[in-house]
Amino acid sequence: MPLMIGIPRETAAGEKRVATVPEVVEKLIKLGFKVAVESGAGEAANCSDDAYRAAGAEIIVGAPKLWAESDIVFKVSVPTKEEVGLLREGGHLIGFIWPAQNPELMQQLAAKKATVLAIDCLPRMLSRAQKMDALTSQAGVAGYRAVIEAANAFGRFFNGQITAAGKVPPAKVFIAGAGVAGLAAIGTAAGLGAIVRANDTRAEVADQVKSLGGEFVKVDYEEEGGGGGGYAKVMSEGFQQAQREMYAKQAKEVDIIITTALIPGKPAPRLITAEMVQSMKPGSVIVDMAAERGGNCELTEPGKAVVKHGVTIVGYTDLNSRLAKQSSTLYGTNLFRLTEELCKTKDGNINVNMEDDAIRGLTVIKDGEVTWPAPAPKLPPAPKPAAAKPAPAPAHGHGGGGAPASATKTAVMFGIAALLFLLVGAYAPAAFLGHFTVFVLACFVGYMVVWNVTPALHTPLMSVTNAISSIIAIGALVQIAPPLSEGLDRPDAWIRWLAVAGIALTAVNMFGGFAVTRRMLSMFRK
Repeated sequence: MPLMIGIPRETAAGEKRVATVPEVVEKLIKLGFKVAVESGAGEAANCSDDAYRAAGAEIIVGAPKLWAESDIVFKVSVPTKEEVGLLREGGHLIGFIWPAQNPELMQQLAAKKATVLAIDCLPRMLSRAQKMDALTSQAGVAGYRAVIEAANAFGRFFNGQITAAGKVPPAKVFIAGAGVAGLAAIGTAAGLGAIVRANDTRAEVADQVKSLGGEFVKVDYEEEGGGGGGYAKVMSEGFQQAQREMYAKQAKEVDIIITTALIPGKPAPRLITAEMVQSMKPGSVIVDMAAERGGNCELTEPGKAVVKHGVTIVGYTDLNSRLAKQSSTLYGTNLFRLTEELCKTKDGNINVNMEDDAIRGLTVIKDGEVTWPAPAPKLPPAPKPAAAKPAPAPAHGHGGGGAPASATKTAVMFGIAALLFLLVGAYAPAAFLGHFTVFVLACFVGYMVVWNVTPALHTPLMSVTNAISSIIAIGALVQIAPPLSEGLDRPDAWIRWLAVAGIALTAVNMFGGFAVTRRMLSMFRK
């Protein structure tokens, strides 16, 4: 018998997201499940009850009835004590749990003999888990929204402009932390035309920052900051001191600072001090994306936008809810991908396979037994380096020495080529010898001029065709070197006309090749 998936209305203050949207409901039903949605659950995310009905969901009035009739409950925010009381005995709950921060909630859920999958505990280092990674999808939305909030609070354009009234310089944006949220913020700010700088403790993200149009600002202190699982680690005191000095310098120069630094299970690190805020230009903006965990800025007030020392400090904790429709769509898709892994038979029933590394990492409670924290997933072994091929033994002559075989082969080939050229020069007609010389020179010039051009300028295929075209062009130019007005009645005049046609066709091919290449390269530019 197919299980019922329940979508309750979120009760957390300011939460506008919903655990799934009508487009995803249709996909869940195709997996064999029945779907029930609490009336009004999607209103704040622009998902009406009628849209859910059209997708095949049942609309249930009242949370108690929905929780009682649902075998599996999808949620966004951490369930409250009252919601845990509504969960049926032995039921399934999937959503954000944060078990390290909510030990009492874990005990309450275990007492209900529930099976709980915490989407925040997904082993993110598994490549196949990326489709279920709600932390990444929600962080991307939050990073985008942070830039929008900064633009709203900022008193100027982001992009530089030259108008009849004067020149407007571009805004300078500094982003502390280049994780998923930080990279989304970098791309958005750069797209709006700002000068973007960013910093992160992980040196490997520097190329990602540059690829999105930002400048990576390096701390003058050597220490690796990767903490595993895509997160940063707590840095040494020496690094933190050098980092504070760099932040103090950036605070004086930039117009907007967006902070994203968070370490799982720990309070948000303090990156921006009150002195740094005071040193910023009047009208500057700070968006603190870590406000919910204490904030990266010393003056942040969670949930509010305040002005201190002439600087607007935005500490909103509901950035995702400010793009509720987009956040809900991405989150619902993440849960659908998880449901696909749980229901591979597509019969409306789930199998919480504890042998699956991804599912095991997500499962924090199984049938009332606390299974968190999960053991580290078994990652595939690193590929073994290819064994070095032994160097070929040198070919020895009768005296025990001699040149290697490759050198001998090259010498033989050059000898044969020299012999052929000698025979051609001795017995070929003079007219043929002139044409043959032009052909050889054309091949050489074509190779040196076009073939060796770096592939960054055009594709290898175009390099080959242009090299051949240049050979034809050079040979044809030699054929028509004398003015066409001289000797048009000569027997070889038709050769010159063929050379003219060859040059025309070759020009079309060469310029056409460069035009096609330019269009191909423009596809990868903004």
